[in-house]
Amino acid sequence: MLFRQLFDPVTSTYTYLVADPQTAEAVLIDPVLEQVERDLTLLNQLGLTLRYCLETHVHADHITGTAELRQRTGCAGVVPEQAQVDCADRFIGDRDRLQVGSVEIEAIATPGHTDSHMAYLINGTHLLTGDALLIRGCGRTDFQSGDAGTLFDSVTQRLFALPDSTLVYPAHDYRGQTVSTIAEEKQWNPRLAEKSRDAFIQLMNGLNLPDPKKIAEAVPANERCGNVASLTA
Repeated sequence: MLFRQLFDPVTSTYTYLVADPQTAEAVLIDPVLEQVERDLTLLNQLGLTLRYCLETHVHADHITGTAELRQRTGCAGVVPEQAQVDCADRFIGDRDRLQVGSVEIEAIATPGHTDSHMAYLINGTHLLTGDALLIRGCGRTDFQSGDAGTLFDSVTQRLFALPDSTLVYPAHDYRGQTVSTIAEEKQWNPRLAEKSRDAFIQLMNGLNLPDPKKIAEAVPANERCGNVASLTA
């Protein structure tokens, strides 16, 4: 398996490139519109064909590159089921599998940050957690139908049930961290380790964070797979 972690410094977003070197088939998870040229250059350098753009959720902090990548490569856009998106080529549900050559990507429903969030387990070893579980943190729950209790259940019952050695790759990091493990997060995540469900809910409901800077433009654009032109047409 070919695995690359790519970073957008403006929004601190990680995009992941996953591919089968034998078939040269690839998928990009959580692409960022402003990084499309970077992603296309890397695909070309590695001799890969982009089959899918896969979203963990409808993002509020950046506009997805899916529409642009789909137009330029013919890839399919894949979005979690129940997401309010009218442009997806395919919706993916809990425990559904996406095959890219010999690479298997399993969807794990992890609502709470939003009501239609998915994590993706790749070949049983690499877990792309989106905004549900961050390194020593978690996604906020105060907009887009988020719910703190639901997020606690998603992380503790579904993600923390995976093997301790499972590698954790989040959709964002704001402190330069790149990878963790399930064992580390169970022990050291300050929002979740040894926290009761009620204590977690109280913590999350008291964060009082400002809205993401791009929320007003990002959410409607991402409901159209990043097709910015359709918002002004």
